[in-house]
Amino acid sequence: MPLLILITLLWAASFSLIGEYLAGQVDGYWVVFIRMVLALLTILPLFKWRQLNAYSVKTLTQLAGIGAVQIGLMYLFLYHAFLYLSVAEVLLFTIFTPLYITLIDEIILGRRRLPFTWWLAAAISVLGAAIIRYQGLSTDFVIGFALIQAANICFAAGQVAYKRLELGSTQHQIQQFAAFFAGASLVSGLGVLLFGNHQMLPNTPLQWGILFWLGIVASGLGYLGWNLASKWVNTGQLAAMNNALIPAGILVNVLFWQHDTDWLRWLLGASLIVIAVVLASRQQINLKR
Repeated sequence: MPLLILITLLWAASFSLIGEYLAGQVDGYWVVFIRMVLALLTILPLFKWRQLNAYSVKTLTQLAGIGAVQIGLMYLFLYHAFLYLSVAEVLLFTIFTPLYITLIDEIILGRRRLPFTWWLAAAISVLGAAIIRYQGLSTDFVIGFALIQAANICFAAGQVAYKRLELGSTQHQIQQFAAFFAGASLVSGLGVLLFGNHQMLPNTPLQWGILFWLGIVASGLGYLGWNLASKWVNTGQLAAMNNALIPAGILVNVLFWQHDTDWLRWLLGASLIVIAVVLASRQQINLKR
């Protein structure tokens, strides 16, 4: 859990940097592609080429597929949704990810029945995030809503698939993780070809500095740490932690960018998310067959 909390704070700060310095100035598809390539280059030196064999190639292919779905496809859907939704609506519609994690783990992957408390924790987490982020909706948001749910499902499916994939020790996972970013880079590169605006490339030292931070630290080290930590917690904890970014992101915006917020709603929503994580932590079962 401490690693998930640390990465949540890291991503909250990174989200603010995107909103302040990149959104509307640098094409979103290029941002994602550059982030994924930088993340791949960061982790690639750790890859153990000499350990390749028929079994490891199969595992690496599966890991690349997870990366392609969890962050590659997810970002394509997410950035396309901004054509139809406001930023507030995008944030609001991401709150269903914990429910998708719980649903995919229990029903789609055919695992044994999850404890009711984990379902309850996911629902409480969604309620807490909704209290923090709920705002009035625009009249034309059906397509955007569908795109965001597709992004949520991709991110949820990738997390569950990684958690269930047999990858060996933590050290072995680190040595293979470059395949995750290879899959994400391939898909995000396709996104640039299909949707990218080549007239909106980063062109200032500040923008490139932020992209290097996002690629090397937030993406490279962040996703590595998040997926490693997903192996150490139960599904209920992982589901609930997916919404912790919302109160953390708002807190960063208030502290560093002086954005206004409704503190009563923030405290109530954040408290519910903490309760959800604690509730999920109280029941530990082994879901592996």
